[in-house]
Amino acid sequence: MKKIKSTGLWAGLIVGVGLWSSCGYYTQKRPQKRYRQVVSEGQTFDAAIVPGYPFDGKAWDRLMKARVLWAYHLYELGIVRNIIFSGGGVHSPYVEARIMGLYALALGIPEAHIFYETQAQHSTENIYYSYKIAQQQGFKTIVLCTDPVQSILLKRFTTRRFETDIVHLPFIADTLKNYEQLNPTIDTGNMRISPFVPLNEKESRWQSIRGTMGGRLDWGGARKLPAL
Repeated sequence: MKKIKSTGLWAGLIVGVGLWSSCGYYTQKRPQKRYRQVVSEGQTFDAAIVPGYPFDGKAWDRLMKARVLWAYHLYELGIVRNIIFSGGGVHSPYVEARIMGLYALALGIPEAHIFYETQAQHSTENIYYSYKIAQQQGFKTIVLCTDPVQSILLKRFTTRRFETDIVHLPFIADTLKNYEQLNPTIDTGNMRISPFVPLNEKESRWQSIRGTMGGRLDWGGARKLPAL
């Protein structure tokens, strides 16, 4: 039995590595190509949507750091004029959007250009509720700033459910190496949620899958949210 389990595990790892290698174009080369296109054409956007990631109460995770620094990079270049950080208290007792916002402020992004979406519990909700904020603020052009894998997973959703095009501009790991030394400190003393119940204790597996697919969102009977 142990041998069978071990073989199955290795088979799974091999398949996983193969799939990852096959999508290398989408996780590495395509983001670089898209970024070069944006820069060469002088494209700019009213706002960037940055999905959240759990905070452990001590320091930002490498994925949260990458997403925030990528948004910072785009803001510094003038590619994005505003940033919408999205995410509620999902897996840890901290509102993800607020934590990311603190890091952005510490990096020097003006508070007037930071917006917070704090309802989202799933990635599709990050997009939906941030799009709503963009509507309220009068933003007309938006871009999704996240990691390449999440960008791939959300591409179909962003293409099919919104009248205004949500441009995908996932981060480029090589570019972020220029910012590795940036590790600002933030004060989270009053940021902890209490009482707090993590998502996996509030939702069943099926409910979580449904939420990830956007099943909890109110589309008002429409197939797409209207244009910005």
